[in-house]
Amino acid sequence: QVQLVESGGGLVQPGGSLRLSCAASGSIDSIDDMRWYRQAPGKQRELVAAITSGGGTGYADSVKGRFTISRDNTKNTVYLQMNSLSSDDTAVYYCNVDAHSYDLGYNIYWGQGTQVTVSS
Repeated sequence: QVQLVESGGGLVQPGGSLRLSCAASGSIDSIDDMRWYRQAPGKQRELVAAITSGGGTGYADSVKGRFTISRDNTKNTVYLQMNSLSSDDTAVYYCNVDAHSYDLGYNIYWGQGTQVTVSS
């Protein structure tokens, strides 16, 4: 199966930047779409950004122009560059991937989440 490990979260001041990473490992045959979700306290989990295996991207309206999703297929890693952060971006961020593993076939996997807190 596939394991996802996220990193890069933390505390940042309003207007600051953070870069999240999510590395996939395990018995990976291939990875299709990769996504970042977030969940703020008391709110539903929402899709923030997505990237296809070919590099096509999509973003939630609330982050367009501020966040950039990218991937390194040689490292099975997806990134989320977050700029101009505001308190509205405070949430736990989760990566989510569609992956084919040698042992389990096709599945959707979730990372453990990384906390992003935007506060002065």
